[in-house]
Amino acid sequence: MSEIGTFSGRHVLAELDGVEPRLLDDPEFLREALRTAVTEAGAKVIDVLAHRFEPHGVTVLAMLAESHASVHAYPEIGAAFADVFTCGERADPELAVRLLARALGTESVRTTTAHRGHGARQLVEPVGRGLSRSWTVEEVLFETRTPFQHVLIGRTAQGVSLFCDEERQSTEATQLTYHEALMVPPMLLAKRLRRVLIIGSSEGVASRIAADAGALVDHVDIDREAVRACAEHLPYGYTPEELAAAERGDGAVRVHYRDGWEFLGDCEPGYDVVVIDLPDENDDPAAQHNRLYGAEFLARCAAVLAPGGVVSSQAGCPTMWRNDTLITAWRRFTEAFGTVVYYGSDEHEWAFLSGRREPGEPDLRLEELAYRPETIDATALRGNTVPPLRVRASAPPGRGA
Repeated sequence: MSEIGTFSGRHVLAELDGVEPRLLDDPEFLREALRTAVTEAGAKVIDVLAHRFEPHGVTVLAMLAESHASVHAYPEIGAAFADVFTCGERADPELAVRLLARALGTESVRTTTAHRGHGARQLVEPVGRGLSRSWTVEEVLFETRTPFQHVLIGRTAQGVSLFCDEERQSTEATQLTYHEALMVPPMLLAKRLRRVLIIGSSEGVASRIAADAGALVDHVDIDREAVRACAEHLPYGYTPEELAAAERGDGAVRVHYRDGWEFLGDCEPGYDVVVIDLPDENDDPAAQHNRLYGAEFLARCAAVLAPGGVVSSQAGCPTMWRNDTLITAWRRFTEAFGTVVYYGSDEHEWAFLSGRREPGEPDLRLEELAYRPETIDATALRGNTVPPLRVRASAPPGRGA
């Protein structure tokens, strides 16, 4: 008895804008561009057909051993729409779209990827030098490549989960532990809690925590598509209705789809807490978010603080085989601020740093906070604010808490 394999495939839809009109009205050019792109992406081409419409416009269809690819060109608007579907793992439809966009000299590309068929998908997340972990994604709820990152929302053993560029950002099971560790210490360290600025943190949980604590919140995120996808598909954070209100500036939270660096240059100062919650800092020179971890960015954040205000950031992992980012962040914070508080979550893998310009002994008293955390109590605050020895040893003498 023969065994029937599990069918699966990827279906990529793409909008390519800013293409020279004469290229979009050239059937032979488009035929060869599509043939070359899918071939270099690993597909086997059976045939390619092209048809030119009057007065202008071209459709090209490639029949593939793996399925199909097509391009519909609109010279009058300088745009083309691509559709690439491949079965199995040999061909890469996302690569085919990127190669096609390059051949057309495209100014901007917007893609959406859907996974067709049955069977769970394995997502491999790098977690350190020579190390990775594999997530079984039982169902993909949303996936696209925005202008800034690859975003996937799907069901895992930890519930609905968010991945950006193949890195887990949050899961339904553990997100509150993460977000309270991010938000509660800086809210306690700040002298007052009237205005909060959050940079990143697409899910919206951090904004809701700050608003529940009584603050007015400015939430800045460069990736509009990711924030809206989180509101639509995640069972935590913003609801679509809450996000729509925040986009209008209606309520305690206002959402700004802007670059965090630029926002700091023209915002009204006087924030009591500034929170930086971004994907992990890495050694990829093309990763635009890395500049939002450096000493200059910390200085820009500190410049918009009110007296007694606090800057806080997700700072990396304390495990000794993965602590380079944390040690670097600790050095930056202790050089930039007179008071630095470490908080290492005892039920998560991440550590967080909060800095206040004024020197002094931190006084973290939960009873003074209007927000009531579910994953942090007074004992946790006492036990989790001591940095690991290697981290403490990396700072200049007498700096940090």
